[in-house]
Amino acid sequence: MSKRIIVTGGSGKAGRHLIEYLLSQGHEVLNLDLAPLPPPLNQHVHTLQTNLADAGQVYSALLSHFKLSEPFPASEPRPDAVIHLAGYARNMLVPDNETFRVNTAATYNIVEAACRLGIKKIVLASSICVYGVTYADGDVDFPSFPVEEEVDVNPMDVYSLSKVCSERIGRSFARRFGVDVYALRIGPVIAPDEYETAFAGYIGDPARWKVHGWSYTDVRDLAKMCSLCIEKTGLGFQIFNAVNDSITNQIPTAELLQQTLPEGTMTFTREMGKYEAPISNRKMKELLGFKEDHPWQKYYTAG
Repeated sequence: MSKRIIVTGGSGKAGRHLIEYLLSQGHEVLNLDLAPLPPPLNQHVHTLQTNLADAGQVYSALLSHFKLSEPFPASEPRPDAVIHLAGYARNMLVPDNETFRVNTAATYNIVEAACRLGIKKIVLASSICVYGVTYADGDVDFPSFPVEEEVDVNPMDVYSLSKVCSERIGRSFARRFGVDVYALRIGPVIAPDEYETAFAGYIGDPARWKVHGWSYTDVRDLAKMCSLCIEKTGLGFQIFNAVNDSITNQIPTAELLQQTLPEGTMTFTREMGKYEAPISNRKMKELLGFKEDHPWQKYYTAG
């Protein structure tokens, strides 16, 4: 069934692929972003330039028409869902306090406005950085493998902290308003034209990539994950590791971990698949029915 979906940050790499996918599924989309969509997407989806850190702008945007027309429709239904991708995507794009202010304020404004306006489905972009390894001060190990959503998160850096806060915002409002809020802990996002370069590094120097948990997220599979979140209702607040199935190497998972991690620092909480990604997407498969369409082995030809 066609839905009316608001995407924030739809002009970015992940957002553009998400919008393309949603359109292919027959949905109607409004993009909230400070940057325009590139052609040809801008011919099909309107971008409303919105400062998401401004609560007034967010409320107004969520009540907006989806398209410019003359005249406007006399009435339009409320959006069915909001997918919130916008925000600073890593540390050191702006000073730390600005990263924290914008990321947390934008999430709060989106979630509060959506809940108060009766929008029942909200999807939030979180990050595997919340596990505290990617941007740690110094070399930090994951506490155990596989890394699943129940692992305690206590990152040191401001970007990851902002994502932890965003998850808690979603959890609080889901409980208060009885809506579905699903937070996706996204891995490093790989676009189709990035596979050769990215996986040359992943395979050639595996010790370096503990910071990514030897895991990745295909941008097209991420779009599918978001769509599955929209389709699945009634789960309340949930966190999902939004990564692909396989470890980012040709070496079996247990063997690679033994080769790259110091002896005595590796704990397994269950038996893992031979090439299962150390950051596991098992929960997403079980609850959302996710099946990847874009394993890296289809696109990396040098190995």
